[in-house]
Amino acid sequence: MATKKSTKSKVEKKIITDSNFPVKRIYQKSSKKRPSEDSGKYPFTRGIHPGMYRERFWTMRQYSGFGDAKLTNERFKFMLEKGQTGLSMAFDLPTQIGYDPDSQQAEGEVGKVGVSIASLKDMMIAFDGIPLGKVSSSMTINSTASTLLAYYIAVGESQGFKSEQLRGTTQNDILKEYIARNTYIYPPQPSMRLIGDMIGYCAEKVPQWYPVSISGYHMREAGCTATQEVAFTLANAIAYIQTCIDRGLKIDEFAPRLSFFFCCTIEFFEEVAKFRVARKVYAKILKEMFHAKNPRSLQLKFHTQTSGESLTAQQPDNNIVRVAIQTMAAVMGGTQSLHTNSRDEALALPTQESAKIALRTQQIVAHESGVTKTADPMAGSYYLEELCDQIEDGVWKYLKKIQKMGGSVKAIEKGFFQSEIRQNAYRLKKEADEGERILVGVNKYSEEEKQPNLLRIDDRIEIQQKKELKKLRKTRDNKKLDKALSAMKSAAETDENLMPYIITSAKAYATTGEISNTFREVFGEYRPKEVF
Repeated sequence: MATKKSTKSKVEKKIITDSNFPVKRIYQKSSKKRPSEDSGKYPFTRGIHPGMYRERFWTMRQYSGFGDAKLTNERFKFMLEKGQTGLSMAFDLPTQIGYDPDSQQAEGEVGKVGVSIASLKDMMIAFDGIPLGKVSSSMTINSTASTLLAYYIAVGESQGFKSEQLRGTTQNDILKEYIARNTYIYPPQPSMRLIGDMIGYCAEKVPQWYPVSISGYHMREAGCTATQEVAFTLANAIAYIQTCIDRGLKIDEFAPRLSFFFCCTIEFFEEVAKFRVARKVYAKILKEMFHAKNPRSLQLKFHTQTSGESLTAQQPDNNIVRVAIQTMAAVMGGTQSLHTNSRDEALALPTQESAKIALRTQQIVAHESGVTKTADPMAGSYYLEELCDQIEDGVWKYLKKIQKMGGSVKAIEKGFFQSEIRQNAYRLKKEADEGERILVGVNKYSEEEKQPNLLRIDDRIEIQQKKELKKLRKTRDNKKLDKALSAMKSAAETDENLMPYIITSAKAYATTGEISNTFREVFGEYRPKEVF
């Protein structure tokens, strides 16, 4: 006797993206009418240049900096020899939050997560033999960005290069520090003032420099979704732009030199969609909200770093594969600059060999994969287009909500960004803990393994940095220094642009801590409120 077949369809398990978007089994051509868009034209969804990588590859950077200036200089030169096309400088925590190596607050942290730069002397050693007029440098520095840029300008001048010849970027995004990263010094308002001073100064004196790189990276690493990363980053961009306009700058005077910094995680299609949406929404904001006329003002130019948070301490060689996938997503998304994380970064700062493999990953994608042969290889994917629609809708909803709160600074003070990020971070962690989110080598396919060779920072570097600092304070012209710091403090009590005073103090060999402490006397220090 034949059995009767069930007419009930099999219930499929709900499948979602990292951002919790439901994923259909198959995507048909969208019924939504889409405008015909071209790369290099508004709203730049398909890329900011007509030919994209057909004409020139993205800048290949490897984030480098550890120990003292001499060690970092050696790593810079090694990576340049291996084909790196731009420098990216990491600083230790004392440098990031304005403490000298001999400060009690710096104990045990000197040179550990980046290079220790205590004065102009260190900066000169870090770039010894590297002509600053011929290389592009990115500095991941925020609270003390004005000081580090002052050092860089002074080093360039000592090499015979005018500030007009210098090319590069200072991250200088303090708002995301209050949201996710916490290396702030001063309260939001004076911090925004310093950023406005830098943007204004660079527009006039360092025209090839990007004085701020508005960063979604750290918020994404803290746990936000792709939609939140774009929305919160662009909300912060609006705050910076408005600060400059309130200071009397015209939008087309400074907007072409604004840049962005995004994370690229391993959810491939969602990440590509995220970059496309970020360009499109930013172009509309600049055109419709700020009435920019220069096409270059409308272009969202961004650096990408592959996701450090996605890397695992277990089976670190697996991270090479993760980074390769993330590299492809960043390139498919149209990045202008890229840093690829090294396989051992979940355990320590990368070894020289690991950094080389990470660079080779970019070079293989550029030269061998074929994805650079057409300007927008992902165009026309039904799945991608629907993800773009979902992310864009979510971004505009967040931007309207933040605007109603009074903008980014008010939203930060209310703890809105922080709360949104925490909720999603909890969801992701819960999924991993319960096995719904598979992490290869962590909650599945785990095995016994040996500890790889890791980079170790010699504790004697801290002792040596303290000795060098003591020597500097004895040999510099302290009367000239006191005069420079006094003038800088007086200027801080007015509305004057502080950059010329910071540069004068840097050239007088003021230390990073001395410059920061002078501003602490005027601006005070930020202490966040507990948000529950």
